[in-house]
Amino acid sequence: MATGAYGTIRPADVSPEDVEILLHYTPSRDETNNFTLTTLESSVLTPYFNNSNTNGTSVELLGGLYNLKLPVENFNKLGIYTVYLRPAEIRTSISDCGVLASLPNVKGLVFDINSVPTIYQNKFTAQGLIGFRIEYLNPDGTKVPNFFRIITSSFYCEPVNQNLTNSSQTVVRWRYVDGPTNYMFCTLSPSTAPATKPNATPYIGQPGQNVIITNTFFNPISLEIEMVEHDASTLAIALFGNQTKSMDDGIYTIYNEQNLIYKQYNLYEVRDSLNKLLFEVRESRGTDIDYSKNFNNITQ
Repeated sequence: MATGAYGTIRPADVSPEDVEILLHYTPSRDETNNFTLTTLESSVLTPYFNNSNTNGTSVELLGGLYNLKLPVENFNKLGIYTVYLRPAEIRTSISDCGVLASLPNVKGLVFDINSVPTIYQNKFTAQGLIGFRIEYLNPDGTKVPNFFRIITSSFYCEPVNQNLTNSSQTVVRWRYVDGPTNYMFCTLSPSTAPATKPNATPYIGQPGQNVIITNTFFNPISLEIEMVEHDASTLAIALFGNQTKSMDDGIYTIYNEQNLIYKQYNLYEVRDSLNKLLFEVRESRGTDIDYSKNFNNITQ
C-alpha cells in the first residue's frame, strides 16, 4: 500500500496592519557597535490580488506575495539595510487572572480593552484573539525567554461579586456577556493542571503584569538589502559599452546602452623636468561633461 504525502504549509494572507516592519542600517559590515531600529509604516507593504469577480475586480488576496516599497527618505545612503518583518505586537497589561462565575474550574486572563493601543482595539472582539500568542515581561521590562501561552477563546465579560463559604465575604468573578464591554476574558493553553498532578497549575500570568500579544499568521522574515554605487548593469557599461577618446584634448568618454554619455575622464601624462614619463593619469571630470563628445555626432 502506498504512503501518501500531504502538504501542511500554506502561504500567509495577512493584512499589512498585522505586520510590523523594523529597519536597521549600517554603512558597512565592520560597524556593529551602533544598533538602532527604525519602524516603518505598514503601508509600505502592499498585497497582490487575483481571481476577478463578476465586475472584473480582483478580490482574492494572493497569499504569500507582497510588494515592499522602500521609502526614499529611509533608503538614501550607501550601505546595508536589514528589514525585519514580524507579526504586529500588542503591548498591554493583565487586568486580572480570574475565573468564570458559572465555571469555577475555568481560569483565564482578563484584559481592559481601553488600556490596549487604539489601533489594535478592533482585534479584541468575541473569538477575535483565537490563536494569538501571549509572552510575558518581567518587572524590569525584559521578556521572559522561551515562555508563551496560546489564546484558545476570547469573549466579552463583566465582573460580578460572588459569595464565598463565609457569606460575609465576596470575591470578584467574571461572566460572559453578548454585547461589547470594556473587558475581554481569554482562556489559554495550557492552563489546566495535568491529571497526574492536579495541584501543578500552569503559570498564565498575574494581575498588573505587562504582556505582549502577537498574532501567529506568519513567521518573522529578515531581508538584507545592500545599497551600492554600482551594480552588474553599470559595470557592464564600463566593460562592454561604446567608448571614445578625443586625441586633441584627451577626453575619454563612456556611453550607456542608448549611446548617452555615462562617464567622462581626462587622460593625460605626468613627466619630470627631463621629459621622462612618470605616470599615465585618468581623472574623473565629475559633472563637468563635454556634451560635444556625443557618440552619434562623432560616428556620423
